[in-house]
Amino acid sequence: MTSHQTTQTMKPATAAKKLGVYLEATPAEFQEGVVSRTELNALQTEPPEWLQELRRNGPHPRPVVAAKLGVSIAGLARGGVTEALTTEQIDALKSDNPEWLQKERATQADVRKETVRIKEKKAERAEQDRRPRS
Repeated sequence: MTSHQTTQTMKPATAAKKLGVYLEATPAEFQEGVVSRTELNALQTEPPEWLQELRRNGPHPRPVVAAKLGVSIAGLARGGVTEALTTEQIDALKSDNPEWLQKERATQADVRKETVRIKEKKAERAEQDRRPRS
């Protein structure tokens, strides 16, 4: 019995998400084809010029925009940012520092603090559970 190894492929949208790029800004041949796991690995290890350019200047997908601004994706939506942004637009937003961005960054900082607090509390409880009881 011989085993045939099939090539694992993914839709261009999935590959773009894994590469952290905005699908609509990728070349037509990327958008219209399928991407194998081997091709994805090659794109990640040795990105072609178009991929380097997209990562450097955008337009960037919302998760990347949110990360660069230090807010959540929901925070972007609350701030009225629903489209992909270029690096230049992101930098302009950072320098303008509108009120919504300040508020969303503060919210994100609070969320991170709370996450750390909960994690520490869980670790404390786990430590107490490991201690022998007398």
